[in-house]
Order: sequence, then structure tokens, then C-alpha cells
Amino acid sequence: MSESPLTGREAAVGVFDSGVGGLTVLKEIFKILPFENCVYFGDVGRTPYGGRSKDIITQFTRQDIAFLVEQKVKFIVCACNTASSVALEDIKGDYPVEMVGVIEPGARAAAERTKTGKIGIIGTHATISSDAYAKCIHDIDSRLKVFSLACPLFVPLAEEGYIDKEATYLIAVDYLQTMKDVEIDTLVLGCTHYPLLKHVIGDVMGDNVTLIDSGEETARATRDILSDTNLLNPAASQTPCPEGEQKYFVSDVPERFSGVASRFLGREVSRITRIDISQY
Repeated sequence: MSESPLTGREAAVGVFDSGVGGLTVLKEIFKILPFENCVYFGDVGRTPYGGRSKDIITQFTRQDIAFLVEQKVKFIVCACNTASSVALEDIKGDYPVEMVGVIEPGARAAAERTKTGKIGIIGTHATISSDAYAKCIHDIDSRLKVFSLACPLFVPLAEEGYIDKEATYLIAVDYLQTMKDVEIDTLVLGCTHYPLLKHVIGDVMGDNVTLIDSGEETARATRDILSDTNLLNPAASQTPCPEGEQKYFVSDVPERFSGVASRFLGREVSRITRIDISQY
């Protein structure tokens, strides 16, 4: 795809998710690309996307993208596993800005790092039902064995801050025993909430299992694509390197978003704008 006619190198990277989980992807972008300006949209008024029909998920994804395009972003990150697995590949070619989802970067990292060829995927019911990670992994290497498991309770535990609670550990033990039984050596955290529970999941799975954080891999993919297309912010070459600006938009209840976002990002998030996404 040719360079976007909408933006320059100083323009923002756009990130969207059906809710707050995509903030874990944004946090990784901050780490790897601290000089980039970012615009985040969380569709908290219609979350979750999982459980809806493909047509509705596609409609919502188009609206999210249209909003970010209006913000004149230079690149878009779909930080929603459901939208990435159900809609993104079919529609991203319709827009004059390049995009990446969370599926392919996580799948590729898992395929590269497994030593035994046994890979586990955990995610929401919608992501697991789509089989998107398994399909992508098998496209990379058809010999790999993939075991998929829905862990829906991890999402509310992460949002409510139940990171170090005994109840969270016990739920993780119950969920992940299946993965231990089949002796995977690589586990993809196929939901953007799950990195908040990485330590608990790691404790349960043990040191012999490599955890793949799709947010980290997506941030690396974003850096590589921006570099390859000469779209890195020129501020990166300045000394000292200035920190980029961030803007946050939601489709409902910015007050609740602020508290959860601050916990997810590890920094205060106070300036949040509510928009009417149905206009797009």
C-alpha cells in the first residue's frame, strides 16, 4: 500500500478497541515508540463485540476506523481480538491508511518461539470460536499443533483489579489445567486484558512455558511497519527525545474509563472525550 495521503510523519498512530483491553496494546506502543503521538478510541458503549454477528462486528469496526481516519492518523492498530479475527482482514483494504491487528503478530511470535510445536491459545469465547489464531499459525507452519481455550472470567478480573487475589489464581489453575495436560510449551495471551494477569498465568503454567503477549508483538509490528514505510515521527531523532501526545475518546461513560485506563496504563488518564460513534 502506498503512503497514506491523509497524514504526515508527525501525525498520530490510531488505536481502537471495543473497550479498555486495547490499552494494554497502547501501553506497549508507549514503551517501544514513546515519541509517537497516539489517539485511542474505546467503544465502551457497545462492548463487548464478542457474541455479536459478523455483520454487526464489521459495522462497528468500520465506524471505529472511520472515526480514526477523521482524526487524520497515519496508521491504525486494531487492538481488539474480536474485530481483528472477524472483520479487519476483509475491510482494511478499503481505507487509505495501513493497519495491523493483534492476531498475526501474536501468531507469528508463537510459531517462531515454540520448540515442541505445541502452542496454546487462550481468549474470549468469540476469539476462540473464530479459530483465527489457529488458522494464522497453521498458515505459517501447518505442522504445529494448536490447542485453544476460552477463559472468559479473566476479563472482569482484570478490569476490577483482581490481579493478585487468591481467587484469580484458583480460577487460573482451573482454566489452565487443560493446557498443562497437553504439555504446550508456548501460550498466546489472545485477549488484550490478559497481560494484566501475566504473572498469575505464568505462575500456573511454569517456567517451561513461554507466554506470548499479543500486545507486545503488535507494538513491535507497528514499529517495524512505520520504519519500513518511513512514517516514524521525526521527533525520534531528537536529543532528548520528546514524549508524544495522547488523546483518548470513548463512546460512553468517560468517568469509569478514566479509572480503569489509569490502572491499565500505569499513568493518570484524565482528559477523555465522549463521541457519538453512531455518526460514522
